[in-house]
Amino acid sequence: MIKQVVVSTFLVLLAFVFQTIHPPPPKICRFSSHLPLTSRIKLKDGRNLVYKEYGVPKKLANYKVVYIHSFGASKFEAALITSKVVEELGVYLVSFDRPGYGKSDPHPKRSFRTLALDVEELADQLELGAKFYVMGYSLGGQLVWGCLKYIPQRLAGAALLAPVINFWWPGFPANLTKQAFDEQLLRDRWAYRVIHYVPWLVYWWNTQHWFPGFSVVTDEFKLSQQDLQISSSLNEMQLQEAYVIQQGVFESLHRDLIIGLGKVEFDPMDLKNPFPNNEGSVHIWHGVEDGIVSVELQRFIARNLPWTHYHELQDAGHIFPYGDDSVKDALWKSLLLGVSKP
Repeated sequence: MIKQVVVSTFLVLLAFVFQTIHPPPPKICRFSSHLPLTSRIKLKDGRNLVYKEYGVPKKLANYKVVYIHSFGASKFEAALITSKVVEELGVYLVSFDRPGYGKSDPHPKRSFRTLALDVEELADQLELGAKFYVMGYSLGGQLVWGCLKYIPQRLAGAALLAPVINFWWPGFPANLTKQAFDEQLLRDRWAYRVIHYVPWLVYWWNTQHWFPGFSVVTDEFKLSQQDLQISSSLNEMQLQEAYVIQQGVFESLHRDLIIGLGKVEFDPMDLKNPFPNNEGSVHIWHGVEDGIVSVELQRFIARNLPWTHYHELQDAGHIFPYGDDSVKDALWKSLLLGVSKP
């Protein structure tokens, strides 16, 4: 009798632990068969990818750009990084919900490579031409490295705005990564370790209530003075938070963390110049006061990839692309017209 009670109790506890650490299935968005395929494409593997267009009409465009949104954002984020110069230059801009975000179908095996191929297929189905530009912000900026690795032949240029860094990229010297890692919040240092070494615990780590989770997930990360000013001007309608995570926090936020900060798929510092004949350019933008991504590590990447153009903003934090139009104008002009100072 006692043995049966012990076994039953163990099984109940085991089931509880499994339920706690195992993320629920994504809440897949269903599309009516009676609705037209407006603003969404069907990928070769059957997934839906939802997009939104900005700027000038495609037929009138001088430049065609695919925008990759950041962590915890969606296709609507592109509206926050545009300015009047987009229309003045004749830019057709398309942004899409990355898999698992918003209304785009999830992709449980998604990676840097699959995202780059999604970008390429989106460009092909929208008939953007043989070459197009890519721009990404934060974790979306990190994913631009994947485009430079897997589809460089399709790119006319690339811009990475405050791109996220993986502390485990092998190209970094150990002393530099240790210094940058030690500057992170204690709670985030633990979160980084969980994401990298035990990714199957990520859902539990960021949903339990015993101790603080990853500050980026809980919106408690370090903000610069400029970040605070910018964030105070944003509203719920602009950020579309409910829309972003409608398929569940694991499929959108947590899987993003595992891809961007977990097992290393490749090292950007091993990339070769995609534009050896100066037929395009790659631009990295970073704020000195960034409280999420180390400026020292970003500088190291830029020094080791001399074919990139590095733009450093002295008083800017992590969310500078949402801010002043003069900075937005500068980053668009640098990508499309050549190197320029903000």
